[in-house]
Amino acid sequence: MTTRARPHLPRITAAMRETDQVTPLELFFDLVFVLALTQCTQLMSDDPTWSGLAEGLLILALVWWSWVGYSWLTSVIDPEEDAVRVAMFVAMAGLLLVALCVPDAFGDLGLAFALAYGVVRAAHVWLFMIASRDEPGLRRSIVGFTVSTAIGVALLVAGSTLDGAAQGIVWALALALDMAGPYVSGSEGWKIIPGHFAERHGLIFLIALGESIVAIGVGSEAGVDGGVITAAVLGVALAAAMWWAYFDVVAIVAARRLAEKPVGREQNEMARDSYSLLHFPMVAGVVLIALGIKTTIAHVDDTLSPETAFAMVGGLAIYLLAHIAFRLRNVGSINKQRLVLAVALVAFIPFADQPKAGATLAAITVAMVALIAYEARHFAEAREQIRHQAPAE
Repeated sequence: MTTRARPHLPRITAAMRETDQVTPLELFFDLVFVLALTQCTQLMSDDPTWSGLAEGLLILALVWWSWVGYSWLTSVIDPEEDAVRVAMFVAMAGLLLVALCVPDAFGDLGLAFALAYGVVRAAHVWLFMIASRDEPGLRRSIVGFTVSTAIGVALLVAGSTLDGAAQGIVWALALALDMAGPYVSGSEGWKIIPGHFAERHGLIFLIALGESIVAIGVGSEAGVDGGVITAAVLGVALAAAMWWAYFDVVAIVAARRLAEKPVGREQNEMARDSYSLLHFPMVAGVVLIALGIKTTIAHVDDTLSPETAFAMVGGLAIYLLAHIAFRLRNVGSINKQRLVLAVALVAFIPFADQPKAGATLAAITVAMVALIAYEARHFAEAREQIRHQAPAE
């Protein structure tokens, strides 16, 4: 009597990415990140205290790090493959639950936040393990990264049983250990497509800027008058100036520098430092500014509290300081005019709660627009060369 062998089920595989074009599924995935950003702003708006700001920024950092993992993942594999699509949808569902839990993550929904976050990270690690089956170097990096991820998620779950500052300390430790993973496991084995990686981060920064526009609409719910209209125009002008500061030249130069680096450790470390790490303070600065704009639109003739004044003025300083560090990492030089404005903003923070909110917004908007105008004129020739130079040159 013969027995028929059971047919083997096809092994789940992941196709490696071959182009640098961001796919519709990646943009779809990023839409959930928009909700997480909005929820972080709302959390700080509901509790505009120093502890509320700290909690909002900590959760923002956790959400950012989870998004960073998927930016590396989809720069290795094609997210449009069926098996990968399903896993991405699962991750989106988990990230949606994370976003929904944000307003009460330091309350009754702390455990739900940690478990949903664990689902997002588990899907990420699982897809990377599939992608690295035939890539020994990548597999070694993933194994080390998996350990730090597991420790981080476990600490999030444990910290969710605590309250207040104790929960914040444990969650900050979880984030720090998770972010240390790529440093411990080494950078040689990772893989990226430079053009895709740079564009993906540029798009997520654009989404963050959209949060400042959303803040204008949310803040104006009480009504529209002359003061609100003026503040809204100033808010759009400030957002436009921040957009210009990034996309006019900086994003172009950084993408080219990343592509020019030798494939392997040098390129991976620049991608890690310039994009995964230094883009976070840019995004955090925009979220803080959005909080300040939202408060200003709602109370344009009142003064800001010290916390919201720090959010708006300090947020712009953080944004500019991130740009300075970004240029230093990529080019090796310091943008002096941006440093001067950042220092001036830091010096203005203790006094930013004294004028009316609309006046404070006007002051930082004029300063930022003046910076952009100065750079556009003073560096006009270099700017034209960079913007019209072929990428291959």
